[in-house]
Amino acid sequence: MAGLMEPSASENESLTSVTGPNLENEPLMPAYVAIQPASATESRDYPDQESRTKLYLFLLTLSMGGLEIVWSAQHSNGSPFLASLGMSKSLLAFVWVAGPLTGIIAQPYIGIRSDNCRSSWGKRKPFMVIGGAATVIFLLALAWVREIASVITGVFNIDVQSDGAKVTTIVIATVLVYCLDFSINSGINAFNSQQVKSSDLSSFKNQANAWGSRLASAGNIFGYILGYMNLPKAFPIFGNTQFKVLGVIASFFLAITLAISCSYIKEKDPRKERPALQNLSIISCCTLTLRYIPRLSLRIRKVCGIQFAAWCGWLPFLFYSTMFIGQIYANPIFEKDRDLSDGEITKIWEDATRIGTFALLINAVISLVASVVLPLLVTPSDKEIKKPGDASINSELERPVSTPDISGWTTVNEHNTETQKNRRDVSKFNIPGLTLKRAWLLSHVLFAGCMFSTALISSVQAASAIIGIVGVSWAVTLWAPFAFISAEVAQYNQAETQSQDVQGRPYDERVVPWATDDYEGPLVDDEDRAANQSGVVLGIHNICVSFPQIISTLISSGIFHALQKPRGEPWDDSVGWVLRFAGCAALVAAFLTNSM
Repeated sequence: MAGLMEPSASENESLTSVTGPNLENEPLMPAYVAIQPASATESRDYPDQESRTKLYLFLLTLSMGGLEIVWSAQHSNGSPFLASLGMSKSLLAFVWVAGPLTGIIAQPYIGIRSDNCRSSWGKRKPFMVIGGAATVIFLLALAWVREIASVITGVFNIDVQSDGAKVTTIVIATVLVYCLDFSINSGINAFNSQQVKSSDLSSFKNQANAWGSRLASAGNIFGYILGYMNLPKAFPIFGNTQFKVLGVIASFFLAITLAISCSYIKEKDPRKERPALQNLSIISCCTLTLRYIPRLSLRIRKVCGIQFAAWCGWLPFLFYSTMFIGQIYANPIFEKDRDLSDGEITKIWEDATRIGTFALLINAVISLVASVVLPLLVTPSDKEIKKPGDASINSELERPVSTPDISGWTTVNEHNTETQKNRRDVSKFNIPGLTLKRAWLLSHVLFAGCMFSTALISSVQAASAIIGIVGVSWAVTLWAPFAFISAEVAQYNQAETQSQDVQGRPYDERVVPWATDDYEGPLVDDEDRAANQSGVVLGIHNICVSFPQIISTLISSGIFHALQKPRGEPWDDSVGWVLRFAGCAALVAAFLTNSM
């Protein structure tokens, strides 16, 4: 069945790899416009080819939707659930540092290991399977952490109502959060996007990224719908708390979607590639990563700098926006009755969490709509992108060549009138001058404005509207940096591939141009080649996303420690001040984007 959905070898040969323009011509647009066939003769069969390709891309990226259900469960219900265990807000901030810590330490290491994996399964699939199984186990264990802690305290005859039992529960929950984030960041999240780059659809990277974005948004929406429902009442068989039922449902969908994706993924056989690096320890991989950073292109380094500033702001929003709306909902209730029991306070916060989750649902819907609409508004580049080696490669073909750029449009020469007609039809929606760089800049400014407006908000409706508007910024954040990076990686990989004899011979039998006496082109050493593999690039990028989250966590913890009130007290605006700090970080990101 998989074979019916995969493009044939001849179809892949008629489509070229993705390349990208210079920074000053950066209208990078996801591939919502289908890549056209390379000749008029092939165009007769194009509709069937397009439909088969879309189905395969859907199955390839389906697991991204399942993963986002897990993320939505953690983002919407994670903080309130941990707070119900007795964690203070300042301690919560340190618990959520688990994600960026595992990203900094583990993901670059496993990224390099996956680049050097020579399994018959492929480079990425083994890590996806192991990471998926671990995610399910740790998510369910976290949902039932009270029961696990009660068993342990029972062995030592500790009273379940004592402070010792409470501390035990918090410690176990903290460990499980770290294990969960490790399995997601190292096993699945890193390899969903890398899997696309390693699949046999090398000519469809942009479409695959677009499908992944759509399915991720759909998973977010579904997850937030679940979080808004009264799940223990709807599905009592799965558990007696909101987080238990949500964990079961999220684990089920992750397992199903991951199984489907892995069943239909067809990676390039890594055993045909150059020999893998040996003796890769964590220390050696970290050393390699640091050595590779100066060898990254200028574009990737600038994108990483922008991401560093932006993610100082995104972490507080992702983990505390639910609590911000929940506090606004609970303020009048706590003001009216200041002698509520712990059980009553927990019940109020469960209701408040569902209301906050509804705001995130609005955010996810707006993000999905924006991910479809914004690419139509961004002005694409009309500049033809000439790939390295075009003349030598295409001389024997003697026909027009379609060159998809990183904006998702197809740059062709004058003979392909059908492609030009499709481009003119879509270009009617373009806003002149709105490049992706400017859209990214405006998204930072919009996010900062929304965060600063929290000082003026006193109603749940207004807060929900602000959280929803941020969905526009989130859509651009999931699109812009990866468009720049994937284009740069694809351009380098294509140049390397076309500099070698790639007619199916093993690596040790290929003729390397720069190894011959008559070669006069630039030298490309092994470190340049290794530094621009997707695993290394995304690992370095993830460091620039993860490390600022640690900084943001420390600052947030300090704000909480200084301003937070006891649980059940009204008018606690500590979360609001954390969100305003996020707005300051977004302004820095906007400045860096403007200077890119």
